[in-house]
Amino acid sequence: MRPALRAEARPRDVWAWAMYDFANSGYTTVVITALFNAYFVAVVVDGQPWATLAWTAALAVSYLAVLATAPVVGAFADLRAAKKRLLALSTAGCVLFTALLYFAQPGALWLAVACLVLSNFFFGTGENLIAAFLPELARGRGMGRVSGWGWGLGYLGGLFTLGLCLAWIAWAEKRGQGAADYVPVAMLITAAMFALASLPTLLLLPERAVPREGRALDAWREVARTLRSAAGFPDLRRFLTAALCYQAGVHTVIALAAIYANQAMGFTTQQTLLLVLAVNVAAAAGAFLFGHVQDRLGPVRAIAWVLVGWLFTIVLAAVARTPGTFWAAAHLAGLCLGASQSGGRALVGLLSPPSRRAEFFGFWGLATKLSAILGPLSYGLVTWASDGDHRRALWATGLFFVVGLALLIGVHAGRGRRAALRAERALSKAPP
Repeated sequence: MRPALRAEARPRDVWAWAMYDFANSGYTTVVITALFNAYFVAVVVDGQPWATLAWTAALAVSYLAVLATAPVVGAFADLRAAKKRLLALSTAGCVLFTALLYFAQPGALWLAVACLVLSNFFFGTGENLIAAFLPELARGRGMGRVSGWGWGLGYLGGLFTLGLCLAWIAWAEKRGQGAADYVPVAMLITAAMFALASLPTLLLLPERAVPREGRALDAWREVARTLRSAAGFPDLRRFLTAALCYQAGVHTVIALAAIYANQAMGFTTQQTLLLVLAVNVAAAAGAFLFGHVQDRLGPVRAIAWVLVGWLFTIVLAAVARTPGTFWAAAHLAGLCLGASQSGGRALVGLLSPPSRRAEFFGFWGLATKLSAILGPLSYGLVTWASDGDHRRALWATGLFFVVGLALLIGVHAGRGRRAALRAERALSKAPP
């Protein structure tokens, strides 16, 4: 571990940082990917023709809010050295509104939408903030490994929370309870696990950034300066554009996997949860292994291979007519999911000037949240326009990976890293 870490970083710091991935993955696994999404479509909205579109539109609103605030939150965090304080606030918000999903009963559409939008907004904000700690812990050539450790532990956290929910659902179904009875309690389990597992991060992870002079409104000036200087970071800009495209496909898989399994493949709730458990095991393996692969092959080449894997996944899932074929596609999706999420975060850290990491990770959050709007919403529109044809929507999703791969080929990590270091030196010489 030590060769991958910066001199001032301790293994305990890395564990505390990675525990946040463990904590928040329960939310995205249970609420967004495995359980609440299918419950929302089938029970809260009672399977209406517009149900999938309503789900994706609610997610789009939450991601739009993150998109609008992420650069400013990041710039303010850099200015005030406030990443950890803001992380605590975002964690509390996500935990609160996840717990309030307990009241999302059949017919309570607007309550469910409001709590979903707010919980996912706070989740996305916290995701950006925790990513900004990565370059404080890892050396440039070790970011892939350290990021992979975090994502790998995160998928284990998702497995643990999902396993608790699956045990509760199995117990409840044996006693004759339906989804309207056991899913709300699963939301309380998910909120409680997020709160407990995030404590090591909030208590032990040090904030190493130093506050800079300025006012709170200076955060807007920091954002404006970054936009003006974007021409000096062509590789970062191209990578963020590529990420916007391929992450649109990734976010579609995350948000619609359980719905696709239920609507297109006819899976039951328990079958779907078991499928997502298997995906998370594969994703954890993908995140752990990919960090080492990325540090050996280079981040751009490694991510390109992952996108090829995503294309095979889409084809396999779209043509699947039997559970066995769909399970094979799900395992491949898990491997690609862990790898693509870990690799993108590490590459942004490599291409960012050290003193402006939170701000640049805010733009990474901007790109990924815009992709989270574009991908799932396009899927929802295709299903609505095609009278519920989920397979056609999945084929359309594959186009995002094709475009992302084409854009990624033009990114040069070494050149981008040199541009980031030049910008850092210029900033250090600039008058206060």
